[in-house]
Amino acid sequence: MSEILQRAVPYDLEARRLPGVAPLDESDWLWVDEAFAAQMAERARLLADRRDEVLAVTPEGEAAAQELLEHVLAWLAAHAPGYRVGAAEVARPDGVVVALDRRDPMGTLGHLVQEDLCLMEKRGAEHHLTAAVLCFPASWRLSDKIGRPLTGIHVPVPEYDEGLARRVQRLFDGVQVGRPLWRFNALPYAMADLFQPRARSVPEGPAARALPYLRSERQCVLRLPETRACVFSIHTFVVKRMTAATEMA
Repeated sequence: MSEILQRAVPYDLEARRLPGVAPLDESDWLWVDEAFAAQMAERARLLADRRDEVLAVTPEGEAAAQELLEHVLAWLAAHAPGYRVGAAEVARPDGVVVALDRRDPMGTLGHLVQEDLCLMEKRGAEHHLTAAVLCFPASWRLSDKIGRPLTGIHVPVPEYDEGLARRVQRLFDGVQVGRPLWRFNALPYAMADLFQPRARSVPEGPAARALPYLRSERQCVLRLPETRACVFSIHTFVVKRMTAATEMA
């Protein structure tokens, strides 16, 4: 399991409070870290064995999914020297060559980058989840959320009250092309598994400190120029943490 985990989370976990959004340089959007090869192998396994659980595209999301694939390919060619982007295939930093299947844009993206990618499109007053490749869910099932609005996606998150819901919707409304945003979260976990779709209760106090793993998501939001869809990308870090028992030893 160790090769699929990162050694550390590369940003200050004490820096911002929920939702803690900050501007992002678009050239720093997608990351490759030391767990890339192992996590990409796990993504490939999940896409092969559990595709219906980790990938979904609504009819409304098909155009944005196509645009996202082309956007990511252009971004990789411009900003990711570890990749070699060709007309029909892409060589990843771990040496794996991915054939480009434009009939399956979200599936292709799932094999290209370490991030999970969700597409949010404005329908009425709210953004709805219209497509996603979500190999590493943290206590939620894609099948429960696809097609639903932001408020429906976050139920029953206790912190997601009416005020925060308005702030998050304003965030998606306000993000501009070429001016992405980012935030992070961090929670203790009992298991290191990246694919954890089951809902769970979050312990507090000593119980939380005793859990052996810390899971943090680097979440970025950017807007696609043609469909105007928002891309919500998730780079998952799981690190072995020092428990209270270890600290006392």
